[in-house]
Amino acid sequence: MVTVMACIAFNASAQLPSINLKDINGNTVNTATLNNDGKPFIVSFFATWCKPCMREIRAIAEVYPDWQEETGVKVILISTDEAQNANKVKPLVDAEGWEFQVLLDVNCELFNNLGLQMVPHVLVCDGQGNIVYSHSGYTDGSEEHLIEIVRGLTE
Repeated sequence: MVTVMACIAFNASAQLPSINLKDINGNTVNTATLNNDGKPFIVSFFATWCKPCMREIRAIAEVYPDWQEETGVKVILISTDEAQNANKVKPLVDAEGWEFQVLLDVNCELFNNLGLQMVPHVLVCDGQGNIVYSHSGYTDGSEEHLIEIVRGLTE
């Protein structure tokens, strides 16, 4: 299996655009308001059918309590499943016991607005909401690079 990876550096002013998405409970959330009270946060785009996405989220979920304790980082999942599959997201999150905020980008409006090409795709935002890191694809262990970036933002 071949995993394609790309790293993109953003200028410090790149932020999440203002797009209204629903969370898995049906509440509207404007993506420009996503934050972590001045601490870094990770945005992970995924799809329920994407095996590398599931491996990445499960790997992050395993270490998430430690990451939160050490850095205060927050992880936000954004599903790119189409509307007809969006009803699979909440049961998946509940079954996995994930403690993440989960949003539904059923029209890939945010995904496309950011110019993203494939899932899984993660963004790291600093405490002011600036996108400081962007990465496509997943290989086992690459979540360790994410926490290294977050650590650099919290020092």
